[in-house]
Amino acid sequence: MRSKFSLRALCFRELKFHAKAQDRKASKQCREAERKSTMRSTWMKTKSWRGGRRLLAASLLFTALSGYTPAQQTARDVSKERARPSRDWVPDGVIYQIYERNFSPEGNFDGVTAQLDRLKDLGVTILWLMPVHPIGQEKKKGSVGSPYAVRDYYAINPDYGTKDDLKKLISEAHRRGMKVIIDIVANHTAWDSVLMQHPDWYKHDAKGNITYPYDWFDIAALNYTNPQLRQYMTEMLKYWLREFNTDGFRCDVAGEIPTDFWENARAELEKIRPDIVMLAEAHKADLLVKAFDLDYSWPLHGTLTDVLQGRGRASDLRRSWEEEAREWPRGSLHLRFTDNHDERRAIARFGEPGALAASAFMFTLDGVPLIYNGMEVGDTTESGAPALFEKMPIFWAIAERRPEFPRFYKQMVALRRSSSALRRGALEWLKNSDDSRVVTFLRRSPDEEVLVALNFSNRPFFGTVEVGSGDAYREITPDVGPPQPPDAPTTANAGAKRAAGLPAISLDAWGYRIFRRTLK
Repeated sequence: MRSKFSLRALCFRELKFHAKAQDRKASKQCREAERKSTMRSTWMKTKSWRGGRRLLAASLLFTALSGYTPAQQTARDVSKERARPSRDWVPDGVIYQIYERNFSPEGNFDGVTAQLDRLKDLGVTILWLMPVHPIGQEKKKGSVGSPYAVRDYYAINPDYGTKDDLKKLISEAHRRGMKVIIDIVANHTAWDSVLMQHPDWYKHDAKGNITYPYDWFDIAALNYTNPQLRQYMTEMLKYWLREFNTDGFRCDVAGEIPTDFWENARAELEKIRPDIVMLAEAHKADLLVKAFDLDYSWPLHGTLTDVLQGRGRASDLRRSWEEEAREWPRGSLHLRFTDNHDERRAIARFGEPGALAASAFMFTLDGVPLIYNGMEVGDTTESGAPALFEKMPIFWAIAERRPEFPRFYKQMVALRRSSSALRRGALEWLKNSDDSRVVTFLRRSPDEEVLVALNFSNRPFFGTVEVGSGDAYREITPDVGPPQPPDAPTTANAGAKRAAGLPAISLDAWGYRIFRRTLK
């Protein structure tokens, strides 16, 4: 999905006064506004409420005239149901998102294949390739166009290589024990898509013209009331499983497509490969009952941004997590992320220590963590719009200036891999002596407990956590050390270990500490 503008933020602020809570979460405008919290802040500074209402009215008028309505705005209550079960490699996994255009100087599949050994050494288990298809040129954005404006679902972007190059990439990843999923953009196509020969497969405005959703003028919206379109899309998904041996799909704006399409498609795909994974770019509870293994935890991501940028309290993170846990199917899995191609880079939003603290939080929560390409070296090269529509390669050499970043990610991935509690354990929030700044929680499995404490402020914390006796805990915080000059000796890069001393605890500004207690 490409980045949104403040229109959806304005709609969210209007709807939250007039809509029920369930409708609010199910509405696409609201979900996008929750994840674009920084846009809401900018709007509050630059727009009046009255002006916002006028813009909202214009938006609603556009929606009425265009005939575009978000799919299934009011989702059913699935909080008492169980989420669909996933293969063990899904909750145990670490996903790495790859923007092929920017991942390497070559900007192609071979450039990814050349780095598979490094990604394997990092501890990555699932590679997510952003759209591999040719990019539409009609009405394109930027000099290259959006990878989410697909011209042909059965073809390969020639800038990335050939079908054989992609097959080699997937085969080499499999040889190293990694899974590969590809990005599928089923909600819309480019204006010069081969599907334009079927105009009845698209949504139309009141004048009979093919239309587009929101402000995404470079794409055309598909119409899933058409059974022929549904069949075409299902067969297309089967093709990528059969011909390329992919391990599943990340599905762009999945919540805008009727849930029953995804449920039917999943059933068909499992006839070919029952062990696939499907990741929904959506925050819509009913998707996880039958269709998808995991979804995006957009509200928690937005809350984290608010907290780290001083607009919220650390305790808001617990509230956001608990709301999601109450309303989603039992056992739901969520993608935990601080960075992706839609966002400004986490290191730009939070600063260096804040970005590591944010990742420490997401890696120790329940769910499946995401590393976006370049995060592991502290890269600041933008990927979201308008950079999404240009070629802006990752500056891998920045690792020389930020050596603590590759150390952090390698050690954090290894820590998660070694801990049953972090991969699959239950989560219990713990009280501490300053929950406005500090988050504390336990992850618990039958054989161990892991205690996590994070300081989301720029002031050191000296206080307590309500954990009882801490004598049995030992510290396992990744030993990344403080930022050092590139030419610092190796010994200078070793972080100092501190005695556990629980329930008393000290945390540096933006600091995090992790402790383990064996139960068996």
